[in-house]
Amino acid sequence: MGKIHDKINDRLREFIEAQPVYFVATAPEQGGHVNVSPKGYPDTFAVLDDTTVAYLDLDGSGVETISHVRQNGRITIMFCAFSGPPNILRLYGTGRVLVPESPGFTELIKRFGPHPGVRSIIVVDCDRISDSCGFSVPFMSFDRDRPLLDEWAERKDVQQRRAYRAKNNRESVDGVPGLLPEETDPVTQRS
Repeated sequence: MGKIHDKINDRLREFIEAQPVYFVATAPEQGGHVNVSPKGYPDTFAVLDDTTVAYLDLDGSGVETISHVRQNGRITIMFCAFSGPPNILRLYGTGRVLVPESPGFTELIKRFGPHPGVRSIIVVDCDRISDSCGFSVPFMSFDRDRPLLDEWAERKDVQQRRAYRAKNNRESVDGVPGLLPEETDPVTQRS
C-alpha cells in the first residue's frame, strides 16, 4: 500500500501538478498548536528538483507556517487525490523562509503564477517522500479556484497591507515570532 520514494519522480511530479489543493502542516518546537493550512492556486507550488519543492506564501489570517519553520524547520506537505486513482502523497522535510530581501527570492518568484499579496516563498528540502493508498479519500469535483484571496489583496493599498501584516503576522497564535517588523512591507512586485 504505502511506498517511500528516494526522489520526486515523473509520476509523482505529474500527480502534484494535477492537484488543485494541497495541505501544509507545521508545529512549534514544544507544546503549542499544530497548524494545518489548505493551499489553493496550483500555480503557487513548484517542484524545484528531485528532492526540493517550494510554494508561494500569500497574505493570510495568520503566520503559523513562517513562525514554525523559522523556529524549527519541520514541515510536511500533503496532496490527496480527490479524483482519479486514489493516492495520498506526503513530502516531509526541512523548510526555510525566503522573504523578498533573501538571496534567490527574485529568481525563484518567477516559477509561480501572478498573485498579489506575496509574503514569502517557503522552500522545502524533502527528507522523506511517501505515498499511500488514499482508499478512504472521497471523490470530489473541482469547479474552479476561489479568486477571493487575490481580490482581497488587490483591494488593499500598500499601507493597508503593511498595517494588516503588522497586526496579524508578527507572531503565531502561540507567540512564536513570525514576520519581522521590516518584513511587513508588501512586495511591490507580483509573482
